[in-house]
Amino acid sequence: METWDAIRSRRNVRNFADRPIPAEHLERVLEAGRRSPSSQNWQPWDFVVVTDRGALRELSRVWQGAGHVATSAATIALIAPVPQNDRQRDWIHYDFGQATMSMMLAAVDLGIGSGHSAVEDQELARRLLGFPDDRFAQSLIAMGYPADRPLTPILRPNRRPFEDVVHWGRW
Repeated sequence: METWDAIRSRRNVRNFADRPIPAEHLERVLEAGRRSPSSQNWQPWDFVVVTDRGALRELSRVWQGAGHVATSAATIALIAPVPQNDRQRDWIHYDFGQATMSMMLAAVDLGIGSGHSAVEDQELARRLLGFPDDRFAQSLIAMGYPADRPLTPILRPNRRPFEDVVHWGRW
């Protein structure tokens, strides 16, 4: 898929077909995350990939809006260092946003849908994923093949009009 088509095709998918994702496709998605830019090349992320159905069901309990994790083919937990100050906290949010979007676009290129999720219950996430005390689960990316329709360019996206969003030179 061309990059522009991947951008236009990406949508939040929360209803997945019961079909596994090949390991080489998951590795490609993870490599996209690993190659993402970060502040001062900090690369603060670690990724935990969960594919076991029972573990996915348990992981879906870390936040009220994470139900789609239970039916995903795989979910990637993005693990971050506990920030030492406000600046690091801001870098984490920005850098992890870039890694998330890189992985989601790489997934679309392979026909894989995704939907992100917050993590509220850090203790449950830590127990399930095994990350150390100096880390936290920043977010989850549930992945799988869409159950309803394939990923194709969205011709009429539900977005604010271009003219309302873009300001040339000044507001």
